[in-house]
Amino acid sequence: MKEDLIDEHVRWILSIDRRLILMEYFKKNAIAKASDIAHDAQRSTQNISRALKEFEERELIECLTPSKSTWKKFILTDTGKAVMEKMDGKFI
Repeated sequence: MKEDLIDEHVRWILSIDRRLILMEYFKKNAIAKASDIAHDAQRSTQNISRALKEFEERELIECLTPSKSTWKKFILTDTGKAVMEKMDGKFI
């Protein structure tokens, strides 16, 4: 994967705190649900759901339960893992 694409993702994540919250959560948890992240971060589920959607659009995460309309579970993609590696120890 191109290093500049990873760097672009890192800058994009750092620009909005809800995105940084997601990366911090994924650092500690392999699987995530919007409600769990929201509870952990004391944010609204709507705010976290929006961040999850943004991450999914950028292919940083993938949904394990796409047929469900609620209680969806997400994991990092290989791209998401590469971004996590880049951020680990520096920003999260």
